[in-house]
Amino acid sequence: MSDDKKWASTYTDTTIYGEIKSRALAMRKHPTRAEKMLWQYLRGKRMRGFRFRRQQPINRFIVDFYCRQARLVVEVDGSSHDSTEAAEYDEQRTRFFEELGLSVLRFSNEQVIYETDAVLNTIAQHLPSESPRIDSLPPS
Repeated sequence: MSDDKKWASTYTDTTIYGEIKSRALAMRKHPTRAEKMLWQYLRGKRMRGFRFRRQQPINRFIVDFYCRQARLVVEVDGSSHDSTEAAEYDEQRTRFFEELGLSVLRFSNEQVIYETDAVLNTIAQHLPSESPRIDSLPPS
């Protein structure tokens, strides 16, 4: 596998980076119940040794959870994602991330809260069988 297939650039344009970063920090301070719950399972390399970040800026977007090593985005969607417009926006975001070579998993708040084991199993299935060496990846 070539180096460009091992990672995806998450570069954010410097003209908007400050705004995106401050929004991400604010979102980290006020997670939803489901995000807070899922973070307890993902933080500190608890998911099979993979490092996840929360409220991670990727280009002009902020994703709920991101594992750079696995090129995996995990989104936790509340009721605000139920409208037709929101579903179309989410689909556009998903296509954008997929064009960067990222995989996207979406779960509802209810799935995270009431079907936690199934959510964690799905995430685990999307992680490589072995954790890649960090020093073999270019800096993000």
